[in-house]
Amino acid sequence: MTDVIPIRAGLIQDRQRADQQSPDLRRVGIHPDFWYPVAVSASVRRGQTFAARFAGERIALYRTEGGVVYALEDRCAHRQVPLSMGVVEGEALRCCYHAWAYRGNGRISSIPYLPKGGVRPPRGVRAYPVREAYGLVFVFPGDPGVADGVPLPELPEFFSAGHKTMTYSRTVGCHYSFLHENLLDMNHQFLHRGVVGRIHPELLDHDTGLDWVQARYQFTHTAGRKSAGAALLTTPARSAPHVITIRTGYPYQTLSLAAGEGPPAFSLWVAYVPEDASQRTSHAYGLLMIAKPAGVPAALSLAWPFIRRFTERVFAEDRMAVEAEQRAWDAQGRDCNQEVFPVILDVREVLRSNGVPIGAAAGRGSCPATPSP
Repeated sequence: MTDVIPIRAGLIQDRQRADQQSPDLRRVGIHPDFWYPVAVSASVRRGQTFAARFAGERIALYRTEGGVVYALEDRCAHRQVPLSMGVVEGEALRCCYHAWAYRGNGRISSIPYLPKGGVRPPRGVRAYPVREAYGLVFVFPGDPGVADGVPLPELPEFFSAGHKTMTYSRTVGCHYSFLHENLLDMNHQFLHRGVVGRIHPELLDHDTGLDWVQARYQFTHTAGRKSAGAALLTTPARSAPHVITIRTGYPYQTLSLAAGEGPPAFSLWVAYVPEDASQRTSHAYGLLMIAKPAGVPAALSLAWPFIRRFTERVFAEDRMAVEAEQRAWDAQGRDCNQEVFPVILDVREVLRSNGVPIGAAAGRGSCPATPSP
């Protein structure tokens, strides 16, 4: 048994060296060939537009009078004015400047002053595959030819009568990888000591594959006072020990808390969507699906404001930490992290190997100056 520890330490040291010699993770872009939320559905109102972004690509969402959402490259082919400034007319989107009208497929349907006789309009702008699910608008920013073969995440709890869902939409000033590492590494609970008290997280087990990492922790409350929201959120799982399972299944992340082997008291699904071209700003879209207490399901509605306040406080502390990490990277010009936790070494490799070079993450629309044949 005495020989095992040096061997394990040696393996971790080898992995540390491999991680440090690999390409800088903060320069790896997220892969575009997945469905990414870019707006909360309620923000894209009928007959109106919404300006969204993915990795430097500006996307104009608009909901037609019939209720269908389309996603177009956010520029008019004429003078490059953002189409998100435009006007929805029936099923079309009309540029606010010269009133060029676009269909949902990006093609120009009319130019009010187009001369007759042999003059052909430009081809139009790029259209993105778009779907609505779970109260979110998803776009497929990668190769549209493969979009139909890529499934949306499956979240059965969202539709369950026994659950109530809390939706989050927040901008965070950091590379998406910092957010994956933050949630997957439960050793940072000291950060939240003022909200949840002193928590001892014990790693029970973890495993990894080509595009996923999963870790299970046992949480023990050792000292301090929990906020009311923390206590209410775990009401269906009061019996100890609390077991938290966290999984990065590229490109999404999930977390669930249960009492031992019982059903989860709550489940979280989250996507971190890069907004800017350098991918140093991310938008976190989260769905927290909370089980209603047995016998008194209405109690969850009463507890809702306290749970919301608790989760917002935890998120604010996490955001403070990851944005500080990003500022350190910006100041140093490279990744100087000295990681020792095997789970994080695993997720860094998963994110690195499944990503793409920054700049290639979002497809560039072609300049439509040439008339269509």
